Amino acid sequence: MAKNKTINVKGIEITIIKQCDNDYISLTDMLKAKDGDFFISDWLRNRNTVEFLGIWESVYNPDFN
Repeated sequence: MAKNKTINVKGIEITIIKQCDNDYISLTDMLKAKDGDFFISDWLRNRNTVEFLGIWESVYNPDFN
């Protein structure tokens, strides 16, 4: 079962979910903290992000094409 914790970053609460000894941070909370100045779509257009996601899929999803 996932456990939720929060951290306070410059007065903003960010949720951290621990699942199977892995920590995941809430992108939604981070987006809310920026008051709309940063959108996930901008992050996904970043070349480094796309390369990272491709490598991650290759490692954790052997059927990735």
